[in-house]
Amino acid sequence: MRLLPQPVKPRSYDASGRRAAARQRREDILTAARDLMLRRGYAATTVDAIATAAGVSSETVYKAFGGKPGIARALYRRGLEGSGTVPAEERSNRLRGVSTGHELVAGWAQLASEVAPRVAPLAVLLRDAAASDPKALPVLEEMDQTRMVRMRDNARALRATGDVRHGLTLRDVTDVLFTISSAEMFELLVMRRGWNSSRFARFQRETMAGALLVPPPTSSPSRHR
Repeated sequence: MRLLPQPVKPRSYDASGRRAAARQRREDILTAARDLMLRRGYAATTVDAIATAAGVSSETVYKAFGGKPGIARALYRRGLEGSGTVPAEERSNRLRGVSTGHELVAGWAQLASEVAPRVAPLAVLLRDAAASDPKALPVLEEMDQTRMVRMRDNARALRATGDVRHGLTLRDVTDVLFTISSAEMFELLVMRRGWNSSRFARFQRETMAGALLVPPPTSSPSRHR
């Protein structure tokens, strides 16, 4: 009796290796772009130069990011995510569980001192680029709007502690937080004046507390009989 050949089952394709390679190419592109843009400037950095530095084709860069504005947006988001396992926004949200406004602004100041070195130089770069490149302006506006939303949420959390000074509205608190968290603040004090991260964090904490919060209660000195 002649046996019929058994159908060959197609091998299940494992795409994990391809996905990992794509992620690595993306990281290589972003790393190369950040280095080139911060050294040469946004306008002087071409997609071809980024592709060469990353070891990929220009077509790969365009497919992944759509051009320099998309790269800048991805770099900013990567900076907010940070190198740890918890993104900066989530870490900020977790801080809202503290009991006082002074603890909250202290946590925000510390977080900002860790995140700002990654994102502020890119925001400053994009701000300057937007003056001459109309394609960069929407990305800059998107960054500002996203940060405004975060600061409004933070303002609500700060007011909920009951430690905000009497008479300050939600908009007042939002505007102060938006200003203190700006890339321009980091640019002036750290990039131009050479402050270290500890001094910058202390300045942010003291500025937020002084502008927004009632002074913390002080313990009365003990009386000696």
